[in-house]
Amino acid sequence: MSTTITISPKYSALRSFLESLPARMESEGETIHDGRNLIKVFTAPGGLRLNVKRYHRPHFINAFVYSTGLRHPKGRRAFDYTALLLRAGVETPEAVAYIEERCCGIIGLSYFVSLQCPYPNRLYNIPHEPESLYVPLAKELARFTARIHEAGMVHRDYSPGNILWQQDSDGSFHFSVVDINRMYFGKVSLKRGCANFARLWGTKKFFETIARTYAQARHMDEETCVRETLEARRRFWTKYIKKHDVGFDINE
Repeated sequence: MSTTITISPKYSALRSFLESLPARMESEGETIHDGRNLIKVFTAPGGLRLNVKRYHRPHFINAFVYSTGLRHPKGRRAFDYTALLLRAGVETPEAVAYIEERCCGIIGLSYFVSLQCPYPNRLYNIPHEPESLYVPLAKELARFTARIHEAGMVHRDYSPGNILWQQDSDGSFHFSVVDINRMYFGKVSLKRGCANFARLWGTKKFFETIARTYAQARHMDEETCVRETLEARRRFWTKYIKKHDVGFDINE
């Protein structure tokens, strides 16, 4: 088996520690997700907190596609896309390294290493929060999303777990997007932009607030944005609740 590692020049001093991460994944680190992919947080020498995501071995077809270079693996895409988002002023954890294991030239496990985002909140609890919180949050989230779209980018898994946020003592909100290996790059139309909100959790008022603020930020028609956003929400959640219990009424 061979292992290759790509390290951001800023973190080249951590090479020895980064190279040791694959061997540490099973028994060390703080687990924050253990499913198809494994995500752990490690403290590097000097106290730097690192988020390490280990991607599962791709099935045969994807293994061939990734190994031959027809398409970059997910971890490599995340590593490369980070620079594009940050350059556009979109907050996402800074990329540190990408690690790839191969056997006989075929890709196996791969790892994306980034700084650990300090924001403690995700969007899963929004349906249960008071309007005094979710209305101002919705407005700021809409403006944040509008900046992403105006930069010619769409996060294709724009879901509650992939948007981290924090509210400061002065009431201001900060957002950071993670799991950025699935991105669309190009002009973002009204329809595509509004559909990007469909996976979020929240009441109709939460979505209407997002849609109106988003329309204002992008100088689009508010009523059209509300209609497109609610229709995208309805289509997604009508299918989703058939297999999942979300703990809130999507008709409210």
